[in-house]
Amino acid sequence: MKTRSYCTLRPLGLIVATACLGACAVGPDYRRPAVETPSSFRYASPQAEAVDTSLDWWTQFNDPVLDDLVAKALAQNKDLAIAAARVEEFYGRYVVTRAGLFPQVSANFGASRSRGVPAPGYPPVVGNQVQLNGAVSWELDLFGHLRRLTEAARADYLGTKSAQQATRIAIIANVATSYLQLRDFDNQLVIAQATLESRKGALDLFNERYAGGVVSRLQVSQARSEYESAQTSVFSIQQEIAQQEDAISLLLGQNPGPIPRGKAITDLAAPAIPAGLPSALLERRPDILQAEQALISANASIGAARALYFPQISLTGLFGAASTALSGLWTGPARVWSFAGVVTQPIFEGGAIAGGVHQAEAVQQEALFSYEQTIQQAFADVENALVGVARTRDQLNSTTRQVAALTEYSSVARDLYEGGYTSYLEVLDAERSLFTAQLQQSSLQDQELAQIVNLYKALGYGWTPPAPPAAESAKPSQS
Repeated sequence: MKTRSYCTLRPLGLIVATACLGACAVGPDYRRPAVETPSSFRYASPQAEAVDTSLDWWTQFNDPVLDDLVAKALAQNKDLAIAAARVEEFYGRYVVTRAGLFPQVSANFGASRSRGVPAPGYPPVVGNQVQLNGAVSWELDLFGHLRRLTEAARADYLGTKSAQQATRIAIIANVATSYLQLRDFDNQLVIAQATLESRKGALDLFNERYAGGVVSRLQVSQARSEYESAQTSVFSIQQEIAQQEDAISLLLGQNPGPIPRGKAITDLAAPAIPAGLPSALLERRPDILQAEQALISANASIGAARALYFPQISLTGLFGAASTALSGLWTGPARVWSFAGVVTQPIFEGGAIAGGVHQAEAVQQEALFSYEQTIQQAFADVENALVGVARTRDQLNSTTRQVAALTEYSSVARDLYEGGYTSYLEVLDAERSLFTAQLQQSSLQDQELAQIVNLYKALGYGWTPPAPPAAESAKPSQS
């Protein structure tokens, strides 16, 4: 990134100099920085599979309702709409900046009628003036000031396109994880309501036994306490469901309201764990591409700042006709023309140019460090998702075995209590532990799937990076 291309003017005339220097630009040409990447991910899964990058990976859940929610979010989400509008804004900025490279041509037509007195004692004079002119102005970009500005504007535009794609990936992942959590809450509500129903039956039974003098008031109070605890859990989960529906509604770009349901959390298919190499993130992750475009822009700005040390040459020309009558515009004597060239060379500006160069170089260093940091964060995101998938799956398997053991424990404890071999406290302890483990199992089922979603997000799935363009198009391509 230290290579510099400087132009040396030789006294061969302005036209020759312009032709020779047309490809020259002051400042460093961009070279992608060398980045140290690990050869593989530490927690790469042995079950990882190659996944088609153009695949809509969320369809692997085999839930048409989730597919519809993602499609609706991509069509209506406000953050995505803002990102799209920002892309168009920066394309407009790019076009405006690039326009400075070309001659600016304009035309004007004017007509006037005036009355004046030439001198005291003379009769008034009434006259007409009609004028039609065409004007051309062009700043010769000998030292690349405008080209560097255009290069920076192009990078800014492509950066916003990458930001749009990063937003798209985030929206897809957020809809998927939010829907998974909603189905987890639904499952927890089923568990809580079943527990509530069971404890209501126990409370009714104890009330009957208390009325018959079989059990004490203490046991009735214990049964009522467990019933109210389960009722509180039901109310809490219902609140979480409503709030989760509202959050998903916002992701869909609509007012808060109910969300349709598809498959239960226990019936959703787990997507394949995608395989990937760390080096591939440099081309797949749109946030890395965005950071690199910011670096390209900052690098080009150095050249634009340095070019201000050199002369600025502007050419202007005017050709037209002026006459006292419209018909006279087309006669030879009515023609008017002028040509001019202006060379502006800074002599003393109080260090403003040097300060601008210093600022541009500092911004370039900030962009470089940000680019490197973004890459390191991308590696960390993938590693965290990979270890999250593996360890969450282990926790789920362990909790599933715990639920099976607690189910047996609860059944045995109740049989022993009914047989008079243990106290009701043993039954309560078993049922509390089972209820907690069942909720934890449901939550881990959600977390396992959510970690796979995070892995697809971390690997940059959810958009297709464009192929290198075969030729320049109207809009700059992202390569």
